[in-house]
Amino acid sequence: MTRNNLEQENVPAREDNSSEEMSFAEMFNEKDATQDRIEPGQKVRAEIVRITKEWVFIDLGGKSEGALAMSELLDQQGNPTVKEGDTIDVYFLAVERNEKIFTTKIGGAAVKAHLEEAFHSGIPVEGTIQKEIKGGFEVKIGGGRAFCPFSQMGLRKTADNEQFIGQQYAFKIVEFRDNGRSIIVSHRKILEEQRAVLKEELKDTLQVGQTIKGVITSIRDFGAFVDIGGIEGLIPISEIGWGRVADIHSVLEEGQNVEVAIKSLDWDHDRFSFSLRETLPDPWDTCSLAEGTTMTGTVARLVDFGAFVTLAPGVDGLLHISALGGGRRINHPREVVRQGESLEVRIDSIDREKKRISLSLPQSEEAVKVDRKKSKKPQADDMREEFHRFKEAGGEKKEKSMGTFADLLKNKIDG
Repeated sequence: MTRNNLEQENVPAREDNSSEEMSFAEMFNEKDATQDRIEPGQKVRAEIVRITKEWVFIDLGGKSEGALAMSELLDQQGNPTVKEGDTIDVYFLAVERNEKIFTTKIGGAAVKAHLEEAFHSGIPVEGTIQKEIKGGFEVKIGGGRAFCPFSQMGLRKTADNEQFIGQQYAFKIVEFRDNGRSIIVSHRKILEEQRAVLKEELKDTLQVGQTIKGVITSIRDFGAFVDIGGIEGLIPISEIGWGRVADIHSVLEEGQNVEVAIKSLDWDHDRFSFSLRETLPDPWDTCSLAEGTTMTGTVARLVDFGAFVTLAPGVDGLLHISALGGGRRINHPREVVRQGESLEVRIDSIDREKKRISLSLPQSEEAVKVDRKKSKKPQADDMREEFHRFKEAGGEKKEKSMGTFADLLKNKIDG
């Protein structure tokens, strides 16, 4: 906004019913007081009190007013985006013709006059991406040029740089050298400030257990990051689905819209955890499994004490190591089964409250008979036969080794 613009609009310094003019001393004192209260670049939230064709006037408290160009508050069709009584955030730019001039961002012809001031004060500037160059983009700001590194164009890296060409964005000047001949700008800082505002608002609204919508921003081996607008959190791989997820990419992709449940909120350390699983139906409520039935499952994982077998998506049962050896002792389930193997199992018991299923290996009728013959009746028969053998052997020894004196004498006479 320049002095010529103000002169053309003939902006009134005050709307005051008093016909008396302020003395030079009063104006000087007011100017000093104003400068004490507001510094260039200072952000102010104010109410719109009057709108004209070219200007928007805001109430700064007391009898003090400020003005900003109406062109900053028009949509693409040229219609005003604000009305009298609305509250807006603006930056103090300078005092011109005793009028305090504000802006939402510096753009157009105002750039040349206030570019260095915007750098020192942190006021956003408006620029257009001209083209991609080595390491970043060339940005046109007013009649000059600036450089925006790739890393400063967004909150995260993108492979599609063409999407920015020809687009207009707000930037913060992060480096101003050689009287404006070397300027580096950042759009990322604008986005970070916006997210900081949203984050503060979310602190008052978000609660653990709440369901909220978000967008997948990146995928890692340990989980997926999701942006819910203002904060970004992690969906651990264990919270992606009810069943075991071997490949996250087979379930989620970057840019996908999801609905997640909030697991934890750590505002001090910016750590937020979400669950996709809790928004999905619980498979235990829909699965139809019965004790005593036999079915085929898939070995999901092996542990020291047995093998977990998936019977339905999200429903696993435990096959204890004692049931895996087929009568022989084994040290680890891997000696008998392997992960991913299809296995026929028998459901011995189901505890729906604790979500636990106990499994065993089924046996054929012939195998059961053989086992019974070997394990029960044969043992009793063997004991009886052993006893008889012992008794008979003992009896023979006794008959041969024992006798009275009369018996010995009789044998001698008979002989």
